[in-house]
Amino acid sequence: MQTPTSPGQTPAETESPLRRLLSGSVGRNLGLVLALVVLIIVGAVTSSNFLNFDNALVILRQASITGVISIGMTFVIIAGGIDLSVGAVLALASVVGSLKAIQEIASSSHWIVTVLVVLLVGFGAGLINGVVIAYGKVAAFMATLAMMVGARGLAEILANNRTLVLSDRDFLRAMNVDLLGVDILIWIFVVVAVAGWFLLNRTTFGRRTVAIGGNAEAARLAGIKVKQHTMWLYALVGTTAGIAAVMLMGRTTAGTSTHGNLYELDAIAAVVVGGTLLVGGRGTITGTVFGVLIFATLSNVFVQNNLTSSAQAVAKGVIIVVAVLLQQRFAVGRVPRRRLRAADQAAPPA
Repeated sequence: MQTPTSPGQTPAETESPLRRLLSGSVGRNLGLVLALVVLIIVGAVTSSNFLNFDNALVILRQASITGVISIGMTFVIIAGGIDLSVGAVLALASVVGSLKAIQEIASSSHWIVTVLVVLLVGFGAGLINGVVIAYGKVAAFMATLAMMVGARGLAEILANNRTLVLSDRDFLRAMNVDLLGVDILIWIFVVVAVAGWFLLNRTTFGRRTVAIGGNAEAARLAGIKVKQHTMWLYALVGTTAGIAAVMLMGRTTAGTSTHGNLYELDAIAAVVVGGTLLVGGRGTITGTVFGVLIFATLSNVFVQNNLTSSAQAVAKGVIIVVAVLLQQRFAVGRVPRRRLRAADQAAPPA
């Protein structure tokens, strides 16, 4: 039985508080939590080694690198953009940071030099993307596709198609330390996620990002410097690719042009499954974190049960399609209240 609506009220305004709560970010995150719980139950039932602390750390460690990239990708997609180059930028940054000259400078001074160089490469590549997209008016898909090809090729040239082994032992020790029994990579992911949440939800930068994704022209008319903000968004995701490069270098003890292969697709998938709209205007860091954890847990369940990577890829594909279909239904099925109210006011009297 439907609740009757009084004159001047829209259906959205007569929804119960519980329904409005579940239809918002809380409801979407609750669905992600339930999906993660289901995967955990499946893993526990099918493998006796799934429910232990060490395996939980393995899942979090596997999620950490892609998770850091996904945090940056969330900002870009909320603003209505896309970045296909993050995996290649990660590879280029890892190669530059592993060059003999950089390693010699770091060995004679401090390992933080390696970190700064890698972050600078990621930031610079992202900034180039942002300038080309915002001021060159090149579609984000094409601009970042060009960067993906170019960065991967440059990484191959600099590395001479070889794997560059890191010689700075201090850097390797720092990137393999455990804090309170938890891998440093996991802590880095936590710090980046918390910083991303704060930036999106508690700063003007985050509010402007959402506004641009909702309606770029309206944001411009409201006084937001859309081009400049877009440029910094791509610099941000490039920086997260640099952070991920530092993490991957610490894990593999090397830099190579093959690092980060298809990481951009994993990041986009996690962001979309986490509830961020591909058309922009809506998304949460919390949802992205759950999306990353869902895919990492799914991979672990398949590994624990000795299932092939092909079957895992099929399962990921199904999850992505379902997530996009749900997004479309939400976008079409729920009309903003202001539009409903405006339509009621514009309608001729009966």
